[in-house]
Amino acid sequence: MGQRPAIGLLLREWRELRRLSQLDLAHEAAISARHLGFIETGRAQASRETVSRLADALGVSLREHNALLLAAGYAPRYAESALAEPAMARLSQAVDLILSHQEPCPAFVINRRFDVLAANAAARRVNEFVLEGWRSPHANLLRQIFDPADFRRVIANWPEVAAKFLRRLQDELTASPSDPVIRTLLDDILRYPDVPEAWRRRDLGAEPEPVLTMVFNSRAGPLRFFETITTFAAPRDVTLDELRIDCAFPADAHTAEICASLASGALS
Repeated sequence: MGQRPAIGLLLREWRELRRLSQLDLAHEAAISARHLGFIETGRAQASRETVSRLADALGVSLREHNALLLAAGYAPRYAESALAEPAMARLSQAVDLILSHQEPCPAFVINRRFDVLAANAAARRVNEFVLEGWRSPHANLLRQIFDPADFRRVIANWPEVAAKFLRRLQDELTASPSDPVIRTLLDDILRYPDVPEAWRRRDLGAEPEPVLTMVFNSRAGPLRFFETITTFAAPRDVTLDELRIDCAFPADAHTAEICASLASGALS
């Protein structure tokens, strides 16, 4: 018997990850279970349209949709454009508008790997204030949170915050299981000192309700923020699909006052 083709392996992995039988997936993709079985074993060649229907039925990211097409021998369906490209100018302007409108409160842009791509002036002011002028050695949000020499040392409720972001990282890995960078990032942050052993077994305990407040120690007292995540609706580009705009809002009047004072220069 010949070796199972790449598209067959990927489809089976995604089915198992989604806990779908061949019959379930075939029904969602409007093809026969027999044909799906033949595609998985290499006895039939999936058309480009069929692969896309299977990808949509599996609910994979645009990056993984492209990966399925490539595994079947087809060109990717979705482009991956830099925000600096002319075609993305209006979309990039929308991101900048959100960042500027969030003033005097922090906001920053990350990708699915939690790399910080941009930040507003408020984010830089608050960061410098809580770190007392010391600059973070990392450009990755997860490394900032988990490294004891970074933001971790000023996060008062670090176990709750770290667990929340670890859940988000695990969700990203589930959405893109073939991404070695996300896998390496997960392995790296779990090796930092004092990370609970249970987290390495994916046991993160109960999720906080209803919204987690991040508490930062500062010389002006605790600063409390909650966050919202903004994404593009129905993106047709890989970059936009993976972009997250994280806006932090003061959870109390004291934090709002400190943000305003930092913006006005009354506090530095």
